[in-house]
Amino acid sequence: MIICKTREEIAKAIADVRKEHKTLGFIPTMGALHKGHISLVSKSINENDCTAVSIFVNPTQFNNKNDLLTYPRTVDADLALLEQTGADIAFVPTVEAMYPEGLENITESYDFGAIGAVMEGAARPGHFNGVGIVVHRLFELVPADRAYFGMKDFQQIAIIREMVRQRNIDIEIIPCPIVREEDGLALSSRNTRLNDEQRKQAVQISQTLFKAVDLVQSSSVAEVKEFVENTVNSVPLLEVEYFEIVNGFTMQSISSWDEAEWVVGCITVNVGDVRLIDNIAFKNI
Repeated sequence: MIICKTREEIAKAIADVRKEHKTLGFIPTMGALHKGHISLVSKSINENDCTAVSIFVNPTQFNNKNDLLTYPRTVDADLALLEQTGADIAFVPTVEAMYPEGLENITESYDFGAIGAVMEGAARPGHFNGVGIVVHRLFELVPADRAYFGMKDFQQIAIIREMVRQRNIDIEIIPCPIVREEDGLALSSRNTRLNDEQRKQAVQISQTLFKAVDLVQSSSVAEVKEFVENTVNSVPLLEVEYFEIVNGFTMQSISSWDEAEWVVGCITVNVGDVRLIDNIAFKNI
């Protein structure tokens, strides 16, 4: 596996891939890799001649400085796991490599419209602008044929697709299913910050979503929403930040099940100072 840390090194690695007319898959990550990330890497390896993975904790998408400081960083273990999995290229840039003009001099900005104004967009002002900036730059540095993203970050995938449309980038965005622990908790790098009691309680997030699916045939959207919020909030240490039942294409809340062909429940829960997200499909396309 080739490890690149500078713009020059990644440019050479990509040029070598293209000289051989190989297809390239790309997985952008912020590190602290787990089985969910590895499932993306494995899918890319199966579908492309070459697979590149980036590890970069992007400061422009954190609106909470403490969240940035406490985000887990395990680069050595991540690189060992990527090599073991069979990735071809690891791109581990510094902040200076990604933002050579300096963070204070970034001029790019995005307007993602309605899809970026709700849920995570409302809860974390500036977050999606930071996501758009860094993913666009990564796509320029690693111009792949396909990029793979986990559906745990459901709204983020819609944002990245919109960014690709706005910037006319020739890349296929591949959404991949959520990978869960055996008890159902969605895998997340942030899970490592949970203490034993928090981890024990956090599983109620996914368990509540699973139960909510069974209520769809007999309950209204408002009733399912109330059930999820009340059930999760009744669990010690858990506090719902938001739970929205949305059109999977537009990210806008719905009030009846027949409003959309694709209906997804998106939740964010604070477990102490750890913020966990999850989602589940109530109606699939």
